Amino acid sequence: MTSKLRAEISQHVPEIITKLAKQAKAGDVGAARLLLERACPAVKPIEQSEAIDLTGDTLSEQGRSAIAALASGQLAPAQAAQFMTALAGLAKLIETDELERRIAALEQSRDTN
Repeated sequence: MTSKLRAEISQHVPEIITKLAKQAKAGDVGAARLLLERACPAVKPIEQSEAIDLTGDTLSEQGRSAIAALASGQLAPAQAAQFMTALAGLAKLIETDELERRIAALEQSRDTN
């Protein structure tokens, strides 16, 4: 059914495009938008990767480095925000690992006593 419908519609595409172009030229904003959106898709921003020096051994020191890179113009605000979100996620993972290690140590200590 779908392929039959597509085949039927495709026969009329050149006429439809011609009609839309005439309407767009006559001031029909909807027709113009439809044609332009298909012919010239919206440009999407592309982020350039930027190597930054993460000085510091702790996550908070690395966060300060990212903020310094933002302040100096090495990182765009969106990149700095993404980096800080990644650091926060890493901190949560480290916290979870540490809690699991402590619980295992407590359970082992309880079992040996």
